[in-house]
Amino acid sequence: MDLRLQGKLALVTGGSHGIGRAISLALAGEGCHVAICSRGDDARNDTVNKLLSMGVKALGVQADVAVAGEAERVINTVVESWGGIDILINNAGGGGRWGSPIVEDTPESVWNEVYEKNALAAVRFTRLVIPHMRRKKWGRVVTITSVYGREGGGRPWFNMAKSAQTSMMKTLAMNHDLTRDGITFNSVAPGAIAIPGTGWDEERIKDPAAFENMLCESYPLGRLGTPEEVAAVVAFLCSDRASLVNGASVAVDGAESRSF
Repeated sequence: MDLRLQGKLALVTGGSHGIGRAISLALAGEGCHVAICSRGDDARNDTVNKLLSMGVKALGVQADVAVAGEAERVINTVVESWGGIDILINNAGGGGRWGSPIVEDTPESVWNEVYEKNALAAVRFTRLVIPHMRRKKWGRVVTITSVYGREGGGRPWFNMAKSAQTSMMKTLAMNHDLTRDGITFNSVAPGAIAIPGTGWDEERIKDPAAFENMLCESYPLGRLGTPEEVAAVVAFLCSDRASLVNGASVAVDGAESRSF
């Protein structure tokens, strides 16, 4: 399916690793020019080189999205280089394994850090791209949340932050002033995704037999998802083919979650 994204200008936060990298490559595969921001230089440079090899323009910006002011610097860098932004993917986040399973043993700083890294980072980038999308009367904002942004479960600070992201996308999508300027706002809620160097990878290495048994018992497909499976849904939501999809929270989880 031709998603008709040729020449669109996309920014993917946290775009150098895991789901973010897969989204960056998927958008480039559809002909988008892709800018990414991330903290680490090596992965960012590697991803930019891969994007360039796909025949699109690519830009990498070093940034920590949890730091106030960084979003504005990233947006300004991209706009100064390319003249605008058509697509924003709020992918940067994390913290689902931070803190302690015992809530009272987890300091307030963890709650603040997880909320800043996820919800407030998405707020900052979204606010800053809207004027550029309004000028073109077209835009797509997709925020990568979690199945724990749709239902109970997980550690409460992470669940709260992801729920806030989901709520923001839905509420913005219902704003006539924004959507009638051609901008849509959606969330994609991944379940457990296999990403090298993350907690799932550590569990697999620690006890392969127990890990396989857990997959068999707890996941309907008997496996974890892949970043590429998430990225394919994101790319579709960014296209005109998905023009009626607005305010949705799309679970990409192989029926792992229990909500409808």
